Amino acid sequence: MENVRLLVVDDDPPIADLVATVARYEGWEAVTAYSGEEALARAAGFRPDIVVLDVMLPGLDGFAVLDRLRGSGTMVPVVFLTARDGVADRVEGLTRGGDDYLVKPFAVEELMARLRTVLRRSAGPALRRSVLRVADLTLDEDTHEVRRGARLLSLTPTEYEVLRYLMSRSPAVLTKAQILDHVWEYGFGGRSNVVELVISRLRRKLDEGDEGTAPLIHTVRGFGYVVRQAAG
Repeated sequence: MENVRLLVVDDDPPIADLVATVARYEGWEAVTAYSGEEALARAAGFRPDIVVLDVMLPGLDGFAVLDRLRGSGTMVPVVFLTARDGVADRVEGLTRGGDDYLVKPFAVEELMARLRTVLRRSAGPALRRSVLRVADLTLDEDTHEVRRGARLLSLTPTEYEVLRYLMSRSPAVLTKAQILDHVWEYGFGGRSNVVELVISRLRRKLDEGDEGTAPLIHTVRGFGYVVRQAAG
């Protein structure tokens, strides 16, 4: 996996420089930033394919940086680094639109493996063009465009892959474990709450702005989730 542009944001220069150096050995182009403000400036000029983002930064913290990035319209995948091992911090990062997180101290090899996984989700499968349809929801596997009726949806790579998996298996009901195994290939330690968070974000994006729009993602209590048109 070459020609990847990586932005590494950490206020500890040795950590940021180490990750960038390892990425360069992989054939990637990598730049560093040591504060939230510098990260935003770098992102605007460098246009990264993926971002490693420390949560605890001087000035703008990592969550605020992600909010600014998403507010500007960029859906670049973001992997958070955090020294805080609390569930609440992980949940906040994922809820705000992050794609993954890694707790410090971490092995650079594991971080690179997670970055590759997120990038594969972002790139999608190298298959012939296919358009998935459920009711008025369409997902183009070639262009990665997702539409609800005429409305174009902006999804993160993780949201896209979860929705694609649900749509490709519709009307089958998928368990949280199945979704975890498919989307997070390396395993997520059994933390099924990450699935709930992504499903919640998808529901908001699919249903927002259209009053009276019927929901398409349904919870089958005790089993999992399914994308289908509501009966009746």
